[in-house]
Amino acid sequence: MDHHHPKINAWAIAVLLLLCRAASAHGAVDCGAVTALVSNCSNFITYGVPDPTLGSPCCDAVVSLNSLADTTDNRRSVCRCLVSLMSTYNPNVSAIGRLPGLCGISLDFTIDPNLDCTTIP
Repeated sequence: MDHHHPKINAWAIAVLLLLCRAASAHGAVDCGAVTALVSNCSNFITYGVPDPTLGSPCCDAVVSLNSLADTTDNRRSVCRCLVSLMSTYNPNVSAIGRLPGLCGISLDFTIDPNLDCTTIP
């Protein structure tokens, strides 16, 4: 049986927040509000398998979160949260880079632990 580690799940949530450029309608990023949507991607972000497919719960979450992104400030706020978490957790960076494409999402930046959040469009 596969048991998730709470710290890994928190990392997975933060990564998807950046990947999906998610933000709340009020302009403040609320990581907790998207927990239910992104929980199905934590294995992929942590271990790189299994690949999510269009229509899967993981990709549906990615697409839903992506549709919430509405301003540069919101995307940059998510980025700052993610970069902070990257110093603590050890995700599968290759998987993170593949997730948007697997779910049919195109980003205007590259996911990287050294990402300068001020460059996010």
